[in-house]
Amino acid sequence: MTTTTSSEVRPDPPHSPDAGHGDGSLAEFGYRQELHRSLGRYASFAAGFSFISVLTTVFQFFAFGYAFGGPVFFWAWPAVLVGQLLVAACFAELAARYPISGAIYQWSTRLSTPSFGWFAGWIMVIGQVVVVAAAALALQMVLPAIWSGFQLIGTDPAPTSADGAANAALLGVVLLVLTTIVNILDNRVMSVINRVGVTAEIIGAVLIVVLLLTHSERTPSITFHTEGAAQNGLFGALLVGSFTAAYVMIGFDSAGEMSEETHHPRRTAPRTILTALGAAGLLGGLIVLGGLLAAPSLTDGRLGVDGLSYVLTSSLGDGVGKALLADVVVAIAVATLAIQTAACRMLFSMARDGQLPFSARLARVHPRTGMPSAPALVVGGLAAALLLLNFASPEAFLAIGTTCIVMLYLAYAMVTGPLLVRRLRGGFSSAGADETGAPLFSLGRWGVPVNALALLYGLLMAVNLAWPRAAVYDPAGGHWYFQWFTVLFLGATVAVGVAFRAYRRQQADA
Repeated sequence: MTTTTSSEVRPDPPHSPDAGHGDGSLAEFGYRQELHRSLGRYASFAAGFSFISVLTTVFQFFAFGYAFGGPVFFWAWPAVLVGQLLVAACFAELAARYPISGAIYQWSTRLSTPSFGWFAGWIMVIGQVVVVAAAALALQMVLPAIWSGFQLIGTDPAPTSADGAANAALLGVVLLVLTTIVNILDNRVMSVINRVGVTAEIIGAVLIVVLLLTHSERTPSITFHTEGAAQNGLFGALLVGSFTAAYVMIGFDSAGEMSEETHHPRRTAPRTILTALGAAGLLGGLIVLGGLLAAPSLTDGRLGVDGLSYVLTSSLGDGVGKALLADVVVAIAVATLAIQTAACRMLFSMARDGQLPFSARLARVHPRTGMPSAPALVVGGLAAALLLLNFASPEAFLAIGTTCIVMLYLAYAMVTGPLLVRRLRGGFSSAGADETGAPLFSLGRWGVPVNALALLYGLLMAVNLAWPRAAVYDPAGGHWYFQWFTVLFLGATVAVGVAFRAYRRQQADA
């Protein structure tokens, strides 16, 4: 295997019109093509869209957003979408110039220093593992609503109850076993499942939007009401209500993550990063609005506990409602698969540079399947271990969900920050051509303001998400570690990273 260590990475490789075709696209970066390049434009779009998985995440966090924000929490959605589009525009530029697996790690390393880039990759991959666990937990919001027999533990399906939390962990582990198997089989199998799942999700999302809007019980003016918000004042309601949108609109960088398996990645990945986020943002916003308009009641307490599953089955009837919920189950499964795949590519990319423990094993690609199987087992195993926290307390559901968002937001900032510094120093070139000879995607003169706003938005949102609000993270009291879980988990992640790098330096000096 031909590899390059992070210290040998060139900051701005040259671009030629034929770069990105076939195996030659990796040669300029010092890598040999090992992953199978079989993904087209729709498969690349599916990689980003399925990570975002608007049905998975909206159904998972709608109840939380409504419980703490009331109807006005809807307006956090367009605000987060605009902020994430700023980030996505920066990522689209980088995907055109560095079409390599391990996108966040690779981009940060080439824009800053090898050490800083390593920590960006480390935080990102740990965050992705947590996202895998959080996505798998979403089954609890849907399966028991379809059939009570899916409540295998206890009788209360609410994820905030002890029974619901434990059952969510059990269902999640079963799903992780299946996604891990798929991530070992073949990237063509994975791609087919992904494309079919995303198509079903888009169709289902459009149907849900149409049906909810045609069964409206009230007018859109309800979104200006703050009644029922658990937070004091409009600003507080929006800050906590933004958690739903923040959790939904992450992972669009996965289209860049799969660049080494995509045809013409310099041209394809930038477009699919932006289209995946744009499509998910539009559909998700309409679903949230439709849920608020079609809910049988905004005051009976059920919308803040059972969320959209309650709206579908109550407003559309059991038959149609449960059929659409079945589509949501498909979306959750495909989302978990896609997120696990992205985490596997990050592990593979860092291990290929010799930057992780057991790098030789983690960087091994099966020549027939084109899949790095060891990372799939590692990600699946770690995510399953995190699900065990749900047996300890129902508060773990929210702690896991929020932690993964903060980790990804910080990793994103560790790319947009160095990119802004590079722009201000005049070291980021907008020149170059894609595979067709057309100019690479570029923000041009808008680069600095868009980049600066993207960085500012990301940092502010990370602080908002991680802020240890007792009313949010420990409503029952007595679990201080859940109130501070995000801060503690991030601190532990950084501490382990520092210890590992110190050990490596010691070994190198010995």
